[in-house]
Amino acid sequence: MKNVSDDILYMHMQASQRFVLFNGLNFREFSYSLPFALDSILLLKHQFDGGEYNLNVLLESASSESIAKLLKENVRSYGDFCWVDFEEAEGLNELEGRELAELLYLGHTKTHLQPPFFPKLNNQLAYLAQDDGWFNKVYFRSLSTFYIMLGSLIPLKLELLKVERTWLGVRKKKELTAIPLEVISTLIPILAEGIVFSFRDAKYSRAKIEIPVWVVGDYLNMDEMHEDFSDRNAKSPDVFITFSRKEKIWDCVIKNDSYK
Repeated sequence: MKNVSDDILYMHMQASQRFVLFNGLNFREFSYSLPFALDSILLLKHQFDGGEYNLNVLLESASSESIAKLLKENVRSYGDFCWVDFEEAEGLNELEGRELAELLYLGHTKTHLQPPFFPKLNNQLAYLAQDDGWFNKVYFRSLSTFYIMLGSLIPLKLELLKVERTWLGVRKKKELTAIPLEVISTLIPILAEGIVFSFRDAKYSRAKIEIPVWVVGDYLNMDEMHEDFSDRNAKSPDVFITFSRKEKIWDCVIKNDSYK
């Protein structure tokens, strides 16, 4: 299992196929950043023992109660962790052989035969991870879900990595707001290039928080991405995501003219 770094976040978006590759995102962060709750998921690859077995697809599913337990699990230790959400349990019983074959192929290869959105499931997501947090590939029925999720994920990562406490040891009130869609939308062109948010290099002052972003390219091999990013990290960032602590306003400042 890879030694996952939680203080950088890599993502590369393939808009035409509606998926995003991640490094530095785990299942718990993903779930907490979604604009909707996960109520039911069909587990394609996992080691969770709290699921409910479905006799039609011969796979386990997890309800909202089981998902709450799953969120406390170290799913990174599972190795492969793959699932799709679904709307109604009846949809599992209506799946036919071809659809099940596509789901099994999806979980096994982490890629699709057909776009992995099934009318009988009405799924919004397909989450395909290897060593969760190291290599995650997520299909989104609507990319707007990804943009909203990203707007919540960035402040969540900051809050998790820099927990400020008072002298009594009580956690301070959550400072950061979600990043609005109009700010996230400025990142869309470079999301297609492959970018790294470096929370380890974030700058904090009384006035603002500044997160540097580098455009690094398209990677399937995350070892190569980390190695190349270490070299590129010595160069000036291409973008800064900033948060004004007084006005509670997010902004995106593109430093590299070629990405404007």
